[in-house]
Amino acid sequence: MNHKPKIYIDGKEGTTGLQIYDRLGGRGDIGLLLIDEGKRKDTEERRRLLNAADLVFLCLPDAAAVEAVALIDNPETRVIDASTAHRTAPGWDYGFAELSPARREAIACSKRVANPGCHASGFISSVYPLVQGGIVPADFMFACSSLTGYTGGGKKLIAEYEAPGRDPRHVSHRIYGLALQHKHLPEMQHVCGLKNAPVFVPILGDFPQGMATTVFLPGYEPERIHEALTKHYEGQKLVSVAPLGYTEPVIYASTKAGKNDLELIVTGTGKQTIVTALFDNLGKGASGAAVQNMNLMLGFEETTGLLP
Repeated sequence: MNHKPKIYIDGKEGTTGLQIYDRLGGRGDIGLLLIDEGKRKDTEERRRLLNAADLVFLCLPDAAAVEAVALIDNPETRVIDASTAHRTAPGWDYGFAELSPARREAIACSKRVANPGCHASGFISSVYPLVQGGIVPADFMFACSSLTGYTGGGKKLIAEYEAPGRDPRHVSHRIYGLALQHKHLPEMQHVCGLKNAPVFVPILGDFPQGMATTVFLPGYEPERIHEALTKHYEGQKLVSVAPLGYTEPVIYASTKAGKNDLELIVTGTGKQTIVTALFDNLGKGASGAAVQNMNLMLGFEETTGLLP
């Protein structure tokens, strides 16, 4: 691309949009298109900016994201959708480059990229290499829990947790998604090529940012799992595997808050193993991943603006 690429964030005022803006605001290699505050809901002004941009981030609810895509008639406009709407949709590439060289290349060439869900990123980073590598069969009944900070729930949940007179029960972590039909399940199953939807339970904690997604692997030795994951992610800059024999007896979910990388931690003994993906729900779980995908799509170095 000979000119400085023009970027538009549709939904910049939301949590994910603001975090993308923060990561891009100081960069001199792109130009940000900004909508007039009074026209944020103006369909025609949004249409103009969506079609004027080289690349668009959609930081919108699912239905609004679908509507936004329909407003784009410029064949050169490339899209990264941060909503759930297109993660298993035909014609869209799933934006997790570290899964395979072919997927990284597909993202780089794509006009339509679906940014992964936060819980899904933790699950898929652990499970995909094990299933695709033939270590764990595709019909294994995976179970997973995922502890997240409250910022992933958006402005309403943030206000609920940070209100002076908030519900006193918020001091305690809360388990939700009790029907086991969380909206990230379809992409977890689809991307990993699983024959069964995993048993997945998310947990919301009383802390702003951070995520620890744990996959349970009864019947598998930690050494074998660690070797497979280490080999798969060798040389990656934003996904790493901690040495076997984690140095602390506990894992803190907020360890990666404010960072854009993801670390896999394998622990266990005998034939009892867990893999915990440790990352920031707004970093590699949302906005950091979106900027990584943008870098790939526009030909920038993949980690530009994402590492210290």
